[in-house]
Amino acid sequence: MRETRKKLIPEECDFLICNASVIDGTGGPARHADVAIAGDQIVGVGDLQDLRAETVVDAAGLCLAPGFIDVHTHDDWALLRTPDMPFKITQGVTTVVAGNCGISAAPFRMQEGLPDPFNVVPGLKEFSFETVGAYCQAITESPPAVNVRLLVGHSALRATVMGPDLNRPANADEINQMADLLDLALGEGAAGLSSGLDYPAALEAPLDEIVALAGVLRRHKGTVYATHIRDEGDTVVDAVKEALTTGQQAEVPLVLSHHKCCGHRNFGKSKITLAMIDEARRAGEVALDVYPYVASSSALMERFIGAAKDVIVIWSAPHPDCGGRMLDDIAADWGVTREEACTRLKPAGAVYFDMDEDDVQRIMQHPAAMIGSDGLPGTEKPHPRLWGTFPRVLGHYARDLKLFSLAQAVHKMTGLSAAKFGMSDRGEIAVGKKADLVLFDADEIADHADFDTPERPSKGIHTVVVNGQVAFTNGLQTSGRAGRFLDNQPNLRGDQ
Repeated sequence: MRETRKKLIPEECDFLICNASVIDGTGGPARHADVAIAGDQIVGVGDLQDLRAETVVDAAGLCLAPGFIDVHTHDDWALLRTPDMPFKITQGVTTVVAGNCGISAAPFRMQEGLPDPFNVVPGLKEFSFETVGAYCQAITESPPAVNVRLLVGHSALRATVMGPDLNRPANADEINQMADLLDLALGEGAAGLSSGLDYPAALEAPLDEIVALAGVLRRHKGTVYATHIRDEGDTVVDAVKEALTTGQQAEVPLVLSHHKCCGHRNFGKSKITLAMIDEARRAGEVALDVYPYVASSSALMERFIGAAKDVIVIWSAPHPDCGGRMLDDIAADWGVTREEACTRLKPAGAVYFDMDEDDVQRIMQHPAAMIGSDGLPGTEKPHPRLWGTFPRVLGHYARDLKLFSLAQAVHKMTGLSAAKFGMSDRGEIAVGKKADLVLFDADEIADHADFDTPERPSKGIHTVVVNGQVAFTNGLQTSGRAGRFLDNQPNLRGDQ
């Protein structure tokens, strides 16, 4: 019996977490257990009280979960500009999926005159790379505090191949050039393709262009097509249909980015869109991500303001003094319409109060829904989702509103996310998985960031471990930066 134990569990480890309520990321119920870490791996789960360890943490009264995976971020550049990533580490996030909404740090060639959304990305000029390999090397040479899985942006491909002339469909030669760039990027470890069809950089890209590029993913295991659909307002149903058609025709896994229904006329349409998603899931792999707020945030654009009850201008290049003010107040002071004020303020960023709470909750409850923040780091007065998304789901929605169980909430930000984005070695607490972990107080966890003070850390996070190294403990971030660029791996698909 002793020989069997020795094969399964070592005699000693680097780090032992004892007496935890382990929520393992599969969606199953919590169980009392100890977890042992050696190097960057979990080497034991169970009753390990007699195991020798260099560091022992008594987690009595606390929950231990896999490190949270933020599946929808624009952190490509922040990982190099602000590698400590406090807005992620302090809420228990250990891995980010970057390169969403069609814009990515690689492969991308910066040029003048590019339309939205390129002008809302801090660091775009300083930290963009012509190959994913070069981006990976930069991450390796200057490791961030969290891991990164990178999508290739469709708009980034368009800009690289077509220059600023994006107000048209790509021709056959340009599509072939983009396909070659995408194929190379996937071969260098990119996680898939993303699109931002609701932005000027890709508005004129037809279905055939997207299908042709998404089809390249079939050559690379563990990749996915994630799309910011063509409209999230009045034609949201048609836009979801287009996205589902793209996934079906390209025969690739699909993720609908930050799914929502914007504008009062469209409140309740999530009943229709989710039914469409359910039907499509019978024939192929379809998932979605969502953030737990009724306000969105993006570039300040005329086409977005009509659906919003209120709009906060978070920054403006020509009028920096307007940052943090309501668009309607600015328009009233200037004696112009909301649309005219918008034009004067650009390039600018904004928060749009344009969603219904019932839709947000309905979408979050969907079994294929993952959690993603869609935060915009580096902007003035960012949306509070950048700092508060994951504790808000665990505290407000799981504990307080009982929208779903704590185990289900953790699954939506760990095991399910890892499965959909090709991270077979993360997202669960099990022997052999990478030691990305978060220890938190389920009774105390809560988001503190709000629209007035959006850069406030959450409470209730006790310890965060990234690849076996402590990144945050007892309210303080450590100097450890153990994050890695996560290359393609065989995927563990399914809803688990």
